[in-house]
Amino acid sequence: MQARSALLIGNFLSASGGVPAVGEELASELRSAGWQIHAASSRSSRWARLLDMVATVWRHRGCYQVAQVDVFSGRAFLWAWLVCWTLRRIAKPYVLMLHGGNLPAFARGRPRTVQRLLQSAAAITAPSAFMQHAMSPYARGVQVIPDGFRLQVYPFRLRRNPRPRLVWLRAFHEIYRPWQLPEVLALLANEFPDIQLNMIGPDRRDGSLARTRWAARVLNISERLHLPGPVAKSQVPAELAKADIFLNTTTLESFGVSVLEAAALGLCIVSTNVGAIPTIWQDGHDALLVPPDDPDAMAQAVRRVLTEEGLAERLSRNARRKAQQFDWSVVLPRWEGVLASAAQVRTP
Repeated sequence: MQARSALLIGNFLSASGGVPAVGEELASELRSAGWQIHAASSRSSRWARLLDMVATVWRHRGCYQVAQVDVFSGRAFLWAWLVCWTLRRIAKPYVLMLHGGNLPAFARGRPRTVQRLLQSAAAITAPSAFMQHAMSPYARGVQVIPDGFRLQVYPFRLRRNPRPRLVWLRAFHEIYRPWQLPEVLALLANEFPDIQLNMIGPDRRDGSLARTRWAARVLNISERLHLPGPVAKSQVPAELAKADIFLNTTTLESFGVSVLEAAALGLCIVSTNVGAIPTIWQDGHDALLVPPDDPDAMAQAVRRVLTEEGLAERLSRNARRKAQQFDWSVVLPRWEGVLASAAQVRTP
């Protein structure tokens, strides 16, 4: 076994058309830093993925010193629990990486189950102070390690005189409230006749995409709204860079990678002030934050970006500076330290 070796357990779905998750990017960065990495799973079927995760834990047990396991809410929490149960059977220490804006609510409904899992870990990480605080009732010592990204692939352009070109990048799912954006467009259309919005993301088939299209037709702004569907991760910088203002309408947020990507490019950020967002972004300094489920407030924020002298330049410049704090050159050494320390933990 090499001196630095780890097993990463999560969703590794980019090869089958999925968006690379943070764990997948972490695996790549660790390999580049000289770690021997095993990872699971890339299986597209959910149950096949679970079986592959558990099998990989056992099959490669002699090839890694420590495991890192992604923890989400819902069915995915059960997967993490089963993987960690298997790791305990073979006396392997593990680090839990907490994810998802719904995890705190999930934990409140099952406090003892969540507490048992978290307290069995050698270390626990959270992507934001919000998640750290929300999960602190269930375990001590939750460490904040933000999601990392490669800053160099996001070329910066300062938005001094922004155009009314808006972009949204999420999945079409009810927690992201995509159907509110046609109303935002309608509120601004008379004042900014050339306003356009590009809404990028996959359809989660809960009716949100259909509701968005319906709202656009009813409000007569369909010609201003573009729905290209999902794009490959490698195309995200180019697609975001076409716009000057990034909109984030989510009602749950544990970190917000898409917001970070837009900030790195210098887009002006207008976001709901939910979850981790107000713990990372400062209203009026590097973003404009508005209440959730309030299209009027979001439209007013966009109006400010387009009309208030000096505001767009300040938001754009400061957003890029904030994004620099999350480059892998800053984040990866923290992950290496946590994994190396956890590898020394002796399990019963």
